[in-house]
Amino acid sequence: MATTTVKSAFWRGLRDGAPFVLVSGPFGLLFGVLAAEAGLIVPEALTFSLAVFAGSAQFTALQLMQENAPILIVLISALAVNLRVAMYSASLTPYLGSAPLWQRAIAAYFTVDQSYALSIVKFESEPEMSVPERMAYFFGTNGLVAPGWMVATIIGALIGAQVPESWGLDFVLPLAFLAMIGPMLRTPAHLAACFVAVVTALPAAALPYNLGLIVAGLAGMMAGAQAELWLERRLKEDRA
Repeated sequence: MATTTVKSAFWRGLRDGAPFVLVSGPFGLLFGVLAAEAGLIVPEALTFSLAVFAGSAQFTALQLMQENAPILIVLISALAVNLRVAMYSASLTPYLGSAPLWQRAIAAYFTVDQSYALSIVKFESEPEMSVPERMAYFFGTNGLVAPGWMVATIIGALIGAQVPESWGLDFVLPLAFLAMIGPMLRTPAHLAACFVAVVTALPAAALPYNLGLIVAGLAGMMAGAQAELWLERRLKEDRA
């Protein structure tokens, strides 16, 4: 019975993650195109995606490589952009932290924006899920997205600069983030964190090496935490 439940959790994750193929596909296609324009051959572009599997970090590194930035700057900038994944991992630890080490290691590789967004909403709304069910659901969210990203990278690298700019593939990334953030704004603390992060990100965009993203993320987290504490105090006062 447990096996069936775990399998059903995986299939639920697969179904929930399926719509994001419409995002990861064009996004991976765009990366493959830009990688080809930057001089990477198809195996190199695919290896890039397999090794990193983090769209925004890949685009950041590719852009800096085209600008002939030092390797150290490329690595630091890509790491700075991807530090949000550390926040994702910390958030998922209460739900997946007791899973076997090998599962957590694989999950760390597959922790990307859509897998985190879908999983944290599911885990919070269904606290009765067991750890194996949670892990199965998490892997399911990437069951189509990850292969779709790799295939799209190959196609993009093959067709190279033949994709017309009028397709507007570069607009896919902000749309993806908006689609993931919307369902997560369920409490005043969430709204406060989002608002502060957005307001901070605008002037922080001028910081070098993409550090503005980290500054905005930290500001949003602190604002959300303070809002949560304030709401808890108000609730206690109302009950007193």
